[in-house]
Amino acid sequence: MSQTRHSPVLIIGSGPAGYTAGVYAARAMLNPVLVQGIEPGGQLTTTTEVENWPGDTEVQGPDLMVRMEAHARAMGCDIVSDIITELDLQNRPFTAKSDSGTVYTADAVILATGARAKWLGLPTEDKFKGFGVSACATCDGFFYRGQEIVVVGGGNTAVEEALFLTNFASKVTLIHRRDELRAEKILQDRLQKNPKIETLWFHEVDEIYGTDSPLGVEGIRVKHTKTGEITDIPAKGVFIAIGHAPASELVKDQLELHNGGYVKVAPGTTRTAIPGVFAAGDLTDHIYRQAVTSAGMGCMAALDAEKYLAEQGD
Repeated sequence: MSQTRHSPVLIIGSGPAGYTAGVYAARAMLNPVLVQGIEPGGQLTTTTEVENWPGDTEVQGPDLMVRMEAHARAMGCDIVSDIITELDLQNRPFTAKSDSGTVYTADAVILATGARAKWLGLPTEDKFKGFGVSACATCDGFFYRGQEIVVVGGGNTAVEEALFLTNFASKVTLIHRRDELRAEKILQDRLQKNPKIETLWFHEVDEIYGTDSPLGVEGIRVKHTKTGEITDIPAKGVFIAIGHAPASELVKDQLELHNGGYVKVAPGTTRTAIPGVFAAGDLTDHIYRQAVTSAGMGCMAALDAEKYLAEQGD
C-alpha cells in the first residue's frame, strides 16, 4: 500500500533553485519536502571548476551542491531521494506520484526540475551512448587518457568541456557549425591559447562510427555546412555540448510553456498560471541560465509560496 505524505510546500528538483527554495521555505517554517529527482544536485554535479559563484574564487560544482544540500537540511528541509513521475496540478491539494510509490500532497508546489542535455538525434549517437558518446566531460573524461576526442558545440558548455578534457586527451577537436563561438570571451581566450585544442569551423556531425564487439567509438564523419564535403576525424570519445532543454515533461499539459518548453511565469515573479504553483531556475530561464540566478529564483519561489499560503489562511 502506497504511503501518502502531506506538506505545506513540495519542492520538485534539487539544483541551486530547489535547494535555495528549501532553505528559505524551511526558515519560513513551511516544513518543505524536497524530492531530489533523477539527478540530485542538477547540472552542477557534472561541472568542474565554478569561478562565478559569489564568495568562492573557485569551487568544484559537485562540492557546491553538497554544501547547498547540507545547508537546506540544516535549516529543516526534508530532502527525499525519490523521483516524481506524475503531477496533478488541477486539484487541491496538489498531488505528486513517485517512483517509490509514495504519494506526495501539498498546498503549494515549487517546480525546480532544471534542464537536461540536448542530443544531436543521430541513430549512431544513440548506438554509442555510454560507449564513447557522452554529454558529461566530468563524468567520462578520465576514460580518454592519451586519446583523441571531439567536442560538439559552440557555447560556454562546449568550450568548458573542451578545456577540461585537455587534462586527459592528447588532442581535442571542437566542432562548430558556424565560424563564431557563443561562449564568454574569457573562455574563448583560454580555448585559443590551449595547444591541445583545434577548432573546426562550419562543420556538423554526420555520423559516429566504431566497433560492435566490443562496442566503442573509433571516429566521426563531419560535413562542411557550405560545401557538403565529408571529412573523417579519428576519435575515441565524442562529447555532445549543444545546450540543454528544460525538464518540463511533468507539466507540459498543465502549464503554459514558451521558447521551446520553458515554464512561463509572471514577469518579476515565479508565479505560474495556476495559483499556488511556482517555478524557478533553468526550468523557466531561457536567457541567463546561471547557478546564481537559479538560486535567486529559488529564493523568490519560496517567498512567493510563503505569501500565497499566508493569504490562503486569511
